[in-house]
Amino acid sequence: MKNDASSPSSAAKEGGRQHLALDQSGLDAARKSLDDGAVTPSYGPWRDDVVKLLNDALATELVCVLRYKRHYFTANGVESPAIADEFLVHANEESAHADLIAERIVQLGGEPDFAPQHLLERSHAQYDESTDLQAMVRANLIAERVAVESYRQMIALIGDKDPTTRRMLEGILADEEEHADELKDWLDH
Repeated sequence: MKNDASSPSSAAKEGGRQHLALDQSGLDAARKSLDDGAVTPSYGPWRDDVVKLLNDALATELVCVLRYKRHYFTANGVESPAIADEFLVHANEESAHADLIAERIVQLGGEPDFAPQHLLERSHAQYDESTDLQAMVRANLIAERVAVESYRQMIALIGDKDPTTRRMLEGILADEEEHADELKDWLDH
């Protein structure tokens, strides 16, 4: 039984019982435009919006890498070695997030925007040049909280429009929440 293209996983009724059925027209459309790779017509009008959201998230991750790296190299004080080590761990994890996001942008047929002159404009988080250790921790905690909120909003916006991107963002969100918890602990020292 063929179903309406607007409901790709609609339930078909036969004999009073509902059956799950795939949208044959969607499957037929997926056989075309092979140059689009994994991007099938079911992405609909959302692909460009998702790529823009991801490029902004990419900018955020890159600014976070730069901020954490600066703090790692400039942290000083009695507790600084342990906190600096944590900054480096976070910088590396943010860099891994940036890689995941850039890879997903390419999978969606977009181009990751690494242009340095636009990073701060697109980033949700700010760069910070604090020299006081507690100010560094505070700046990073604020940035992590902003990242948590932005990823939560992106996940809600994307919903079921792009499950692969949503799952990737959910994984990144879990890391950002962990970072925020760790920084909150350091702030309390």
